[in-house]
Order: sequence, then structure tokens, then C-alpha cells
Amino acid sequence: MRLQHIIGTLAAFFSLALPAQAVVQGTPLRDPNGLRRSVVAVESSGGELCSGALVASDLVLTAAHCLSDEAAYRIVAVGRNFRMQSVNVVAVAVHPTFVAGTTPRTQPGVDLAMLKLERPLGPDFAAFDLRQTETIGEGEAIVIAGFGVLSERANNSARTLRQTQLLAVGSVQVANRVIIATDRTRLAETAGAGACRGDSGGPVLTEARGSFHLSGIISWSSGALRTNGPSACGGLTAVTSLSDHLTWVRQAMGSLNAVQGTWTRR
Repeated sequence: MRLQHIIGTLAAFFSLALPAQAVVQGTPLRDPNGLRRSVVAVESSGGELCSGALVASDLVLTAAHCLSDEAAYRIVAVGRNFRMQSVNVVAVAVHPTFVAGTTPRTQPGVDLAMLKLERPLGPDFAAFDLRQTETIGEGEAIVIAGFGVLSERANNSARTLRQTQLLAVGSVQVANRVIIATDRTRLAETAGAGACRGDSGGPVLTEARGSFHLSGIISWSSGALRTNGPSACGGLTAVTSLSDHLTWVRQAMGSLNAVQGTWTRR
């Protein structure tokens, strides 16, 4: 099944495609010097869970739909000693084209948001360098990471950071432009590796010279073509490319750096 076949079947998924919320078939991240230093969980006071990428000591990039609730938000980060620390979000910038209340199928805008933390994270953590952001090409291997569940019904498996490798099969323009990624061997025909419940906002990474570069953010996911029922995991993973939106990302970072404890949407 090649890209054209995958894209040709997207319409069948849109009624099932949900915000990507865990890394199916992912590997837990234990290396204190690895991605654990740069990926955080995003939690709402209503109990919702997403993931996010640290882009400065006090700024987190995530998916805009993760902020849909009228709620307080915080990030949870795991330090080198595996101790968790919680930091409140004091301001947020949402991409101006994002339309709240829409579904993955109908979202016409860009699913990105920036979070300002009440204090910087400490030296245990390392922000991604946005100067190293790359364009994700068709046929390229990418890595996704997130704090979600291992499968749709395994709720108690959330809040462990996992990563897995996917294949970028190309971009598709429906309501907005996303890059579609799948399990390299299953190509969304049957359930395989991919995003699931808890991974929205998690980093999508390209690798060069042994280091990871932040090149996208997870937006939504679907089940595979062959499923026994409705599913939002292990099929297609939709990615918002950062190379398309770096100007806004840098503007959001600048505006939030000037914010002192005020919740904003820009």
C-alpha cells in the first residue's frame, strides 16, 4: 500500500480520527540523558493528558486542541533522578488560525500552541534547538514520543514516556496540511506502532548525526484499515510540521517571554 492508497482511504478514518492521546508499541525511555530531558506531560485540572516538547527552560510547544477545556493547566516533568516535578502554566499562545471545538476532520487551522511556565525547569532538562528543525520528507524515518497509553483500553499504562519509530508516507491537505506517518511494516493496513491516547502535542523527531531534531508535533491518530471496531490507535499518525510554522513559533516565544502571569491567547 503506497501513499496514494493511504491518502485515498483517509476519508474512511475521519469519523474515527481523534486527538492523538499514547505511543502504541513504544519503548519506555530510561536514559537520564536522553529524550526524557526534553519531553513533558501536559495535564489539565479536568484530568486530560497530552504531551509537549520543551523549547526553552520555561516554554513548551504542544497541540492547540490540548487546551480546549476551561481548566487550569500544568506540565509534569521527570528529572534525572526519576522524580516528577509539577509546574503550573501561567500563559498560552494558540496559533491564530486554530478553531476551537472542531474535529480532526474539520479543523481548518494549525494545531499548535505554546505554554509559558511559572518558573524555568532546572538543569536536569534540555530544550530542543529550533534552529535544527528539518523538513520531514516522504519516505523518511521519524521518531515520536509521548506519555500516552499502550492501547486504547489500557488507561493505567499512561504517564510513562515512550518512543517509537514511524515512516513518513507523505503530506495530505484536507482541512489543513498534515504529514501522515505509519508503522513501517504494516503501513496502516493492520494495527502497528503509532500514536494513541495521551500523545497529542508530543514531539516528532528527525535524526541526524546521532542527535534528534524537533521537526513536528503530533496532532491526531486513527486506527488501522483492518480493525474489529472503532479505534484511534496504531494506524495513521498525523503530524503538524514545524518547518511550515517556525515564524509563528518564534513570535509566540517572544510574546510569552514578555508575559508575567497572565493567561493569553494569541
